[in-house]
Parts: sequence; C-alpha cells; structure tokens
Amino acid sequence: MARTKEFDPDAALQSALELFWRRGYEATSMTDLVEHLGIGRASLYATFGNKHELYLKAFDRYEQTGLARIVHELSQPGPALPAVRAVVRRYADESAHGELRLNGCLVTNTAAELAPHDPAAARRVERNWDHLETVLHTTLVRARAQGELPSDRDPLALARTLLVLMQGLRVVGKASSDPARVREAAEQALTLLD
Repeated sequence: MARTKEFDPDAALQSALELFWRRGYEATSMTDLVEHLGIGRASLYATFGNKHELYLKAFDRYEQTGLARIVHELSQPGPALPAVRAVVRRYADESAHGELRLNGCLVTNTAAELAPHDPAAARRVERNWDHLETVLHTTLVRARAQGELPSDRDPLALARTLLVLMQGLRVVGKASSDPARVREAAEQALTLLD
C-alpha cells in the first residue's frame, strides 16, 4: 500500500520557488531545499525529481502567475495605452522598491544564470518573452485600431522595445540603489507611445 504524502506539494513548490528566486539556482543546494521545505530528500526527489526539474517547475509556476497578471491588466475593455503605460510603470516601481528589487525577476535571473548553457531553461525564457511580447503587441494593435497610437507606429517593434525595457528594468533595479534610474528610463521609453 502506497504511503500518502505528508506535505502539500503545491505549498512545497511555492516555497522552493521563493528560495530559488531569492538565492538563484547555483547558490541553492538540495540540502538548502530539504531544510527550507522541511521535506525529506527522498520525498523531494519522488515528488519533484532532481534540483533542475524542481527549478523548472518553480519557473513554470512563476511564469503562469506573472503572465496571468499582465494578460488581465492589458485585456480590460476601453483605452489600451493607459493599461500599457500602467504595466510599464508597475515594472519600474517594483524594480525600484521591495522584494522584486532585491530578488529581480526569476525570468531575467534565469536568462542570465542558466539560459546560456541550459537548453530547457533557455526555452522557458524564450517562451515567456514570446508570450509577453504577444500580449504587448496585441494590446498595441488594439490601441492603434482605437486611434490611441499614431498610425505610423509599428506595434510589433514597440512591443519588442517594451519587452526589452521591462526586462532591463528588472536587472538595473536589482543592482542599482538609485530608483530614479529605472523610473526615468521607463518614462522616457513611454514617450514612444505618444
């Protein structure tokens, strides 16, 4: 007869996500995970696989949550450009203060730490960026159709510019002690939408 799990796998995955996000992949050992999650090593392996598999599962959770929020913010009825501006400004604010400033973005962190040599991580980063770019592009196409965005503006090029800006805000915000640096860059980039 199989034993029932003595822990909540969903809560354990969230806890692992938080540890990886705070410390990074390489700096987090299996011993750290066992201690942080309060789960035996055998149970951790049986439920999530090895450290790499657990990291990828944690990344997927982070991505789903973050993308769902952005999709919600950008898919509201009405004017589209105020929503785009609000998302970019939120990225700047989060990059300048609080937990996201200290931890950065797990997608950006993964891009820098793992993607150059880890194909599975690289595919996930690209997938995330593709989704974010698509949501931004769709919203900017809607903005142009509604007369909010000048007709000579290329929604795809703007979406790519904003994607790169937003990821860059996370990197600079994590490393810089000057919140004005990210806020002013975001505001300057937003003039492209005028």
